[in-house]
Amino acid sequence: MEQDRIAVVIEDDADIRSLLRDVLEQAGFSVFTASTGLEGVELVREHDPIVATLDVSMPGMDGFETARRIRAFSNAYLVMLSARTDEIDTLQGLEAGADDYVTKPFRPRELRARIDAMLRRPRFSASTPMGMTTSADTRQFAMDAAALGSILPAAFAGQHDSEWLEHKGLRMQPSDRVVVVDGKELGVELTRSEFEILRELLESGRRVLSKQDLALMLRGEQYLGSDFLGESEARAIEVHMANLRRKLRESATIPRWVETVRGVGYRLTAP
Repeated sequence: MEQDRIAVVIEDDADIRSLLRDVLEQAGFSVFTASTGLEGVELVREHDPIVATLDVSMPGMDGFETARRIRAFSNAYLVMLSARTDEIDTLQGLEAGADDYVTKPFRPRELRARIDAMLRRPRFSASTPMGMTTSADTRQFAMDAAALGSILPAAFAGQHDSEWLEHKGLRMQPSDRVVVVDGKELGVELTRSEFEILRELLESGRRVLSKQDLALMLRGEQYLGSDFLGESEARAIEVHMANLRRKLRESATIPRWVETVRGVGYRLTAP
């Protein structure tokens, strides 16, 4: 059964909080609002929303810490809103677990389009951390699949999301969000964006994916009817890639799985 469309808005500015409520209610969400990070964390815990928006500059606990606390127990889509435009702020937001980072002032139509694009991507249950499974049956299936060598690309016509993708000891099962490295499940959590980027690369093989390709994939192919890639979005892809490599313990200069094609984008290393 599809979960109810519930959203939580965490914003200390009353006018922006009201605007966000209106935008999300027009999109069909039941909206709960909070003016502080602590109150917002409790609302997310109580209502298990599909999406939550967070202001960065809140008194007391800021948006970065709020995102980290929410991410510890919830897999809600997190959209961070801030007037800060420095690269370090975008980096902090993504590393805290945000799925998107939107600068203020924002256009309500753009924000709604970004949220709609996120909702077209798979969502996890709040009780299961991203990139990991808790079901014994799922784990046993993964072990059985590995033993049988069920290593087939999953995104092409006639194939299924339950099949495995593999490249040089790095294995992924998209349907259960499982990532395995050299026979061991990845011990750190991938964000949705990191997972989707890795999946896209594994499905594309040696075809080079540009930053624009990856940004369009993350935000939805028909995002606002435009394929323009802004500087902040290009930087966000670089941040996602850096975080992904760090979690995979891969060197950017001597990559095992993903290589940078300078001035173009990224692709899998040679088999």
